[in-house]
Amino acid sequence: MAQKRDYYEVLGVDKNATEDQIKKAYRTIAIKYHPDRNPGNKEAEEKFKEAAEAYDVLHDPQKRQQYDTFGFNAPGSGGFDPFGGTSMNMDDIFSMFGDIFGGHAGFGGFGGSSKRGPQVHRGADLRLKVRLTLQEIAHGVTKKFKVRKDITCSHCHGSGAEAGSTNDVCPTCHGSGVITHTTQSIFGMMQTQGVCPTCDGEGTVIKNKCHHCHGTGVEKGEEVVEIKIPAGVAEGMIVNVPGKGNAGMRKGVNGDIQVLVEEEPNDTFIRDDNNLIYNLLLDFPTAALGGDVEIPTIEGTKLRVKMDAGTQPGKTLRLRGKGLPAVQGYGRGNGDLVVNVSVYIPKTLSREERMAIEQFRQSDNFKGDADTKRSIFQKFKNYFS
Repeated sequence: MAQKRDYYEVLGVDKNATEDQIKKAYRTIAIKYHPDRNPGNKEAEEKFKEAAEAYDVLHDPQKRQQYDTFGFNAPGSGGFDPFGGTSMNMDDIFSMFGDIFGGHAGFGGFGGSSKRGPQVHRGADLRLKVRLTLQEIAHGVTKKFKVRKDITCSHCHGSGAEAGSTNDVCPTCHGSGVITHTTQSIFGMMQTQGVCPTCDGEGTVIKNKCHHCHGTGVEKGEEVVEIKIPAGVAEGMIVNVPGKGNAGMRKGVNGDIQVLVEEEPNDTFIRDDNNLIYNLLLDFPTAALGGDVEIPTIEGTKLRVKMDAGTQPGKTLRLRGKGLPAVQGYGRGNGDLVVNVSVYIPKTLSREERMAIEQFRQSDNFKGDADTKRSIFQKFKNYFS
């Protein structure tokens, strides 16, 4: 297990730092390494947790005194023990440090306290449609889109400030990102909080705004986005592509792209969930005498299947695993290819064909036995009942 770093070193303050200095140092580190700004970055997440643990100890006079005296061997006092090596999770952090961020620091994705604090802006999501063939659905596909959206300002690189300009603590909210309104009601004095209108909830204001983006940190632009559509998707599904939406103001968090799937009709197959249905029109001689037939697959190949002599209309064949794959995370394996057999009866006959069939008309074998007639009757009865 890695050895813990000194808490003062973690926050970058000296041992004589005031409570305000400790709070300011923690706020800077927490915003820098917040998971919303570093999605999937485990190192940033660990630094975020490390800073939270250090702040929990150093901002509390009693815990700080224990730490200054005993170091990491200080006795705990119940609940979360910062000296006992307990690993903090995100809910612990955000529920314990409301004095810094007012609950969840204005970052999305964690829920919890209704208080607000310094904001990190999130760009708006984008929504696109993609129309896929059944073959693309079977194999998965990568599509390219040219998307008009908010991108990071090319002049200030997203800061919203001209080169060399610095930020001041907001004079309205004094760095908290929120303003409090106190009103008199029939229940007494009531307080409500809202985003500071001066700094848009960031806690700081730019001295000299970028002339190109007027301080927003974003501009209109285009980007070619590659979107991977997994195999097995269906009509109406939405594929979410994180971080490819509009850029957030002043180095905020990018929004997502939500891709709505539409499915093109197919001339060969009918889709039934992950199964594919193929209607086979069998010629009469093959139905009567038996023989090999070719069945197309979604892969573009053909399967040779032997039909038994005397194959009846309505017979169903099931070719296991020849259907569509289950979409990732919603099942496993492939569906089946279901073959519904129909027998083709020609509408017109030549004289010779008619004479040949007339000979069969009188044959008892071509009239069907009683068991066959009962079976056909029962199928129709079940169908219409």
